[in-house]
Amino acid sequence: MTTADKSTMADRIHEKLTAAFQPETLEVEDESWRHEGHSGARPGGETHFKVEIMCEAFAGKNRVARQREVYRALKDEMEGSIHALELSTRAPGE
Repeated sequence: MTTADKSTMADRIHEKLTAAFQPETLEVEDESWRHEGHSGARPGGETHFKVEIMCEAFAGKNRVARQREVYRALKDEMEGSIHALELSTRAPGE
């Protein structure tokens, strides 16, 4: 088993967003437990996440452009394991 196999989806999200944006702040929370029994939920969770990220890369961009960049960075995860992603994207000073 490799290190990647042991990491949680939240860890992988954190790693990918850090690599893509070098954020000043980044919080990734697995909220799958709040969606048990709902569409997209799976035993073991790791399907629903809340992400708060602040980085210089978002300066001058609107909310939709910022979210598209995050989705692009997490493309593989969004096409696979992640069912829902709640985003708060900010630039420094916001």
